[in-house]
Amino acid sequence: MKQLCYLPFTFILTLGCSLNPPAATNGKGGHAHPVPAFSLTERSGQTVTNESLKGKVWVASFVFTRCSGPCPSVTGTMAKLQKSLADVENFRLVTFTVDPERDDPQELANYAKNFSADPVRWLFLTGPEKEVRTLLNEGFKIEANRNPTATEVGKEFDHSTRLVLVDQNGNIRGYFDGKPPEDQQMMPRFQENLDRLAKEVRALVRTGP
Repeated sequence: MKQLCYLPFTFILTLGCSLNPPAATNGKGGHAHPVPAFSLTERSGQTVTNESLKGKVWVASFVFTRCSGPCPSVTGTMAKLQKSLADVENFRLVTFTVDPERDDPQELANYAKNFSADPVRWLFLTGPEKEVRTLLNEGFKIEANRNPTATEVGKEFDHSTRLVLVDQNGNIRGYFDGKPPEDQQMMPRFQENLDRLAKEVRALVRTGP
């Protein structure tokens, strides 16, 4: 299988986000970057681990429920993927909160309901703040930190708007733009970005680990 590692066509990120995602391979040799071990709580109260996601292709996003910036748009993009990939078995969407101190399972459940998130196919995860922060910054290699200069509610965190594609073996396979552009002329390219992501999901599911 060819190596998969895509960068967003335009880096639409919030302040402080890294612009250097790691390379990834197909997981059959080389130096693929695995998602490290984690054990977090889903909005249902169930525990979700990296091992429980093994055997499934998944796409991760990073938001917080009080966000007044790009988070609703990113979650809206995930909702589009939920619809366009509804027929794909062994596929999951996984949203990680960047504000685990306040985003408890009930907050995440309320947020997920607003986007008609399937309780089985779309997971919303929270946990101890130190564990989540380390996982996102060091594991996924995306920026997700408190904004020390924030003075408004909903602006407390700087975080990436990228989506991360993970294969059945838990290896990161690529980074894709999750936030639609404000410039409508760029929308066709953004849609191409999503179409490519959906195509790679289907290819990974079809070929297996």
